Parts: sequence; C-alpha cells; structure tokens
Amino acid sequence: MATTVTVSYPADVSDWERDQLTTDHMRAYLKRSNDHAREGDTWDVFVDVGCCGTSPDIPLRVEHVAGDASLDETAELAFVERESAGVDAGWDVQSEASPEN
Repeated sequence: MATTVTVSYPADVSDWERDQLTTDHMRAYLKRSNDHAREGDTWDVFVDVGCCGTSPDIPLRVEHVAGDASLDETAELAFVERESAGVDAGWDVQSEASPEN
C-alpha cells in the first residue's frame, strides 16, 4: 500500500479552492475514488465555490508515491503547488470580472 502520496495543484487556483482541496473530506474522497496512485497520474476534481461562482475541474497530479501504487484510506496525502495550468475559476458571477458585466 502507498504510505504517502504527494499531489500537486496548479498555482493559479484561488485561495478558496486551495483551502477546499486540502480539507479532510477532499482527502477522504480522493482516497476512496482512486484505487491506485502512480507518479504522473492526473485526478480532475470539482471544488465547490458556492452558489455564486464558477468552478471548473482542477487537475491534480500525483508527483510522488511512497510505497506501492495501491491506495487506501490509510495513505497520507501531501499537497504541493506546481506551475499554473490555466485554471480560471472563482467568484466571478458577482464581480467586475464576470462575463455578464
């Protein structure tokens, strides 16, 4: 079993999205929804930004796996930032950045 899996998120996610990615419930979801973790794997995840925002899938990338590729609830998930990936999300609906404004 994998003991620690290091997962990266793009630098251009918002602070809110970054906080949501690293919650205990997101960690549990990632471990339940992926039965293995191999370096280079990409996991696209949806992060809720509430009723007034836009939220595309965020590409998480497996950077390192300690142990074998099998993933279960005992694995530790570590998050690191990587280069921007063109993620355009956040609280745009009610702001000047909104396409409707």
